[in-house]
Amino acid sequence: MSGPVRQRETESEIAEGIARIEGYLLARSHVQEAERDAEAFADRLPWLTTGQREEVVRVYTGDRIAVSRRVLAALVARSQELRAEYTARYEELRRRLLCASVAALLGSAALCVFAGFLATHR
Repeated sequence: MSGPVRQRETESEIAEGIARIEGYLLARSHVQEAERDAEAFADRLPWLTTGQREEVVRVYTGDRIAVSRRVLAALVARSQELRAEYTARYEELRRRLLCASVAALLGSAALCVFAGFLATHR
């Protein structure tokens, strides 16, 4: 492969790599935020032993990550639904526009033929 085709593939691979890095960084920031919130929560329970505190932080962090995953999965599902809906609407509008354009073209052609017919039969 050479030229523009290979360049588009390379650009696509670069974009996919950047998207993966962005996803990783976003996920990492969510984990860090969950850990900070878990630590703050555990700090409000001063009677916990060290082991209990570590367990609370671990469970709280895990629960927050699970909630984030569920929310993200719901957002992905909804965005896919919206994409399908908008794609269907776009296709319908495109079909209507094509039909209207063809009808206008045929109407214009019929008028031209009729005007020509009238001009030759006067």
